[in-house]
Amino acid sequence: MLKVSTFHSFQPYLPHETHLSLLQTCKTHKEPKQILASTIKTGIFNHITITSRILAFYSDPKIGNLEYARSVFDQIEEPNSFTWNTIIKCYLENHHSNDAILMFCELLRESSVSPDNFTLPSVIKGCARLCALEEGKQVHGLSLKTGFESDLYVQSSVVSLYSKCFDIVSARKVFDRMENADMISWNSLIDGYVKCGEIELAQKLFDEMPEKDLFSWTVLIDGYSKCGKVDIARDVFDKMPNRNLVSWNAMINGYMKSGDFVSAQQLFDSMTKRNIITWNTLISGYERNERFILALEAFETMLKEGLTPTNSTLVSVLSAVSGLALLEKGNWIHSYLDTNGFKIDGVLGTALIEMYSKCGSIDSALGVFQAISKRRLGHWTAMIVGLGMHGMADEALRLFSKMQRLQIKPNSITFIGLLNACSHAGMVNQGRQIFSIMEKEYGIEPTIEHYGCLVDLLCRARHLEEAKNVIENMPIRPNAVIWMSLLSGSRNHSNVEIGECAAKHVIEMAPKTVGCYVLLSNIYATVGRWNEVSKVREMMKNIGIRKDPGCSLIEHNGVFHEFVVADSSHHQKEEIYSKLSEMDERLRSAGYIPDLTQVLVCIEGQKEKEAELANHSERFAIAFGLINVKPGKPIRIVKNLRVCNDCHSVTKLLSAIYDREIIVRDNSRYHHFRKGTCSCKDYW
Repeated sequence: MLKVSTFHSFQPYLPHETHLSLLQTCKTHKEPKQILASTIKTGIFNHITITSRILAFYSDPKIGNLEYARSVFDQIEEPNSFTWNTIIKCYLENHHSNDAILMFCELLRESSVSPDNFTLPSVIKGCARLCALEEGKQVHGLSLKTGFESDLYVQSSVVSLYSKCFDIVSARKVFDRMENADMISWNSLIDGYVKCGEIELAQKLFDEMPEKDLFSWTVLIDGYSKCGKVDIARDVFDKMPNRNLVSWNAMINGYMKSGDFVSAQQLFDSMTKRNIITWNTLISGYERNERFILALEAFETMLKEGLTPTNSTLVSVLSAVSGLALLEKGNWIHSYLDTNGFKIDGVLGTALIEMYSKCGSIDSALGVFQAISKRRLGHWTAMIVGLGMHGMADEALRLFSKMQRLQIKPNSITFIGLLNACSHAGMVNQGRQIFSIMEKEYGIEPTIEHYGCLVDLLCRARHLEEAKNVIENMPIRPNAVIWMSLLSGSRNHSNVEIGECAAKHVIEMAPKTVGCYVLLSNIYATVGRWNEVSKVREMMKNIGIRKDPGCSLIEHNGVFHEFVVADSSHHQKEEIYSKLSEMDERLRSAGYIPDLTQVLVCIEGQKEKEAELANHSERFAIAFGLINVKPGKPIRIVKNLRVCNDCHSVTKLLSAIYDREIIVRDNSRYHHFRKGTCSCKDYW
């Protein structure tokens, strides 16, 4: 037989049987193009078996070329049902379901060919993927009119459609009319019940199944896990006659979602074989639950075992790095991406921008953004959010203006980033304008998050009454979070009346919100109402909650060092306390006067109050950084609470005294301290 590699030596005329034989040996997308060119030259292009075989070749997603397949189809004078089915399937297999449905509409409108029992299941599958329930119903209706309603494949696809689109009643009706339901139909209906939260009905149907496969068991495990019944899920898992990696992953994911990390890790460790999906399940589970260190440790172990991470793995790991603000680790992962040929676009580009922004390196975030040639909305939005986090509102607004010039339509998250940027910079009028154009110009209806940003903007600028009016008159029912924003603003500006009003609403909605009691107590402490402070603390004790201690985290040489108030647990404590004494002396010499209004506990005596301030956790982290971080490198600190006014003043002075850049991420933004100033311009 002649081979494609010697195609150039063929005679100019070949019978269609020879072309078909050659097509069966094709392995790359170039070879059918050569054969197609020959069919056009020899005049046998419209031989239906030739064109159908070429189309079938391009329907393979590994080799497929949709544009080329469509051009071949468009040249066929009279495509038959097989050809129509092939091109529709080609779109479907390459995840272009919308185009598959459009081709089906073209078939109905312009072709003399009628859809058959191969066409209808493909189109219904496309509708299911798009959750296009109404269109799916129309195709179902067409199957009834054309007499294919009793076809097993059509019925099975219809059950799957209704199940995936949460119309479980219709799915059950079709299922009950099936004479011999196949495994796919049983599983589709069970999956539909699980998606609709009907786990008891899913279990009942599972028990009635004449045969069960791995999917049947796994979907039940997933269903029990999602409704919080992880113990029952484990019981189902243990009863499985056979397990594959999907069922193991489902059980591990169930433990992760329930917060049982010990069981998840134990189950993971007991596996004799793991794939990249298993690792992704573990890593993303830790990352979702803010077990960032465990996520990073799992990632490093995965690499040591020789597995190649997917984009999903890397996005989870970058998110974990962001949570801990580990810039050096983030730099290493970025280098890994470049070295191993990962494309820095799509979600990876967005994740890198977010990582650098949250790790305090906004210049690196901008570098990634500018290096992306085809920027998507996610990249623009991530960059705007990052700039806002660093108080660079002017730059964020300029980037938004550029988006507008390029006619890139923003989404709701873009506006959250813009509103936050205005909030951190005190740009009240600009924030009001952004909030207004969101709906008027872009048709984006404000959500509770947008109203929360507006309230935060007004609170930071001391417009507490206006913020309260916004909450009381917004068209959405306010939640505890938005009242907490007002309470936080009241605490920052010592407004007891509005603070008490906000706290009352929070306690009604979420009585165990620790931050509410802490902020209310702090408001009373700021104005010296210590009896009320005691009452609030007694309330906390009675309902069994307590304040999270302030802590500051600093990373050095791959090791995390965490400090709390008056910390004496660190192995370098003697050096740290010596450095603290030195810092205190140099601060006094520079004219530092402690802000005693920031002492929020009832202490008598000025010296005792000053000692209380000097024991704040970030002071210890700064002392550690001055001892261990090489001169010329920034000292990077992550704090779990808002930086108090006194520590903010102290850190500004220390950045000038020691000529060191100190970067602090508190619970709302970044502060870059350089030469006695802060990037927030004392507005945070």
